[in-house]
Amino acid sequence: MSLFHPHADAPHLQLVTPPAAMPGGEAEVHGSNLGPASHVIPSATIGDTSAAVILSRPTRATVRIPDGTITGDLVLHRNGASSNPLNLRIAVPMAENLHPVSNPAVDAEGNVYATLSGSRGQETPVSIFRIQRDFQMTPFVRGLLNPTGLAFSPDGYLYASSRAEGTVYRISPEGAISTYAEGMGIATGIAFDGDGNLFVGDRSGTIFKIARGDAQGSSGEIFVYATLEPSMAAYHLAFNDAGTLFVTGPTTSSNQAVHAIDRDGNTTVFYRGLGRAQGMAFDVDDNLYVAASLHGQRGIIRITPQREASLAVSGQNLVGLAFLEDGCAALATRDALYHVALDIEGRPLI
Repeated sequence: MSLFHPHADAPHLQLVTPPAAMPGGEAEVHGSNLGPASHVIPSATIGDTSAAVILSRPTRATVRIPDGTITGDLVLHRNGASSNPLNLRIAVPMAENLHPVSNPAVDAEGNVYATLSGSRGQETPVSIFRIQRDFQMTPFVRGLLNPTGLAFSPDGYLYASSRAEGTVYRISPEGAISTYAEGMGIATGIAFDGDGNLFVGDRSGTIFKIARGDAQGSSGEIFVYATLEPSMAAYHLAFNDAGTLFVTGPTTSSNQAVHAIDRDGNTTVFYRGLGRAQGMAFDVDDNLYVAASLHGQRGIIRITPQREASLAVSGQNLVGLAFLEDGCAALATRDALYHVALDIEGRPLI
């Protein structure tokens, strides 16, 4: 067989979706000659790592990403012949032994903050960890019960909600804690708008607005901004550039909605059809990214301003995400953070 006459039965790959995956996730390849040969299912490699093909048809195959895989070329092997390579980006661990329940937060220097939240009422040795750009993890806050939502304010302070206490705390760059607002019910997701006002989701269905406080760290006026149906889990909040607040409240339904709340507190359904929708983030083009499932596929779902949804990252047990510098993202699972290059510029939050 010469280079000018490749194997007639060699598989050919045209497209891999999604373009990124986590270990345990799945990638679907489209092309030709991808089905079994002589009743033998094709195999795959990603770089130097072997990966299982769990579905194989003539024009489509599904590959499961094994632990330990790194970004590399995906190649399908069939009947002694190998396909052309397609690059697949793989998320790698950046911090373990955590318990995030929402998005991580990122400060102006690119450090990432994540919680060890624990079950309700459970005290953990460390409440919030700081993960530096080189993935070194150090304790940042202790003594905060059930930290849930995290967000940085324009003044560089980290704010954290406690779902056990219904309190929002203000945390200095050195890790000193002070009470910012109380009486927030089962306080969950939090987010700042462009004016420095803080919004807090209460699991009972209330979204509170806390007017921007003073330089000494005291909060402004607190009032009810909007009301939604009660949620079985945490509300997750995110703003787009227009100042519209987007809210998810995961339930057991596979037909969940992402709600949009305008500046006057009016609520509409932005998108319906997700399963277990949780943490969210926007890119600079106003695309919304949600940790959820779509048509049975779990991972990070991308929803355009035109409300077209697709899988951006395949992965299990995701609860949130945060965009980093250089087009990368931190992905939060129930017990860890992962780092992945996506070539997506996130909407600035600070």
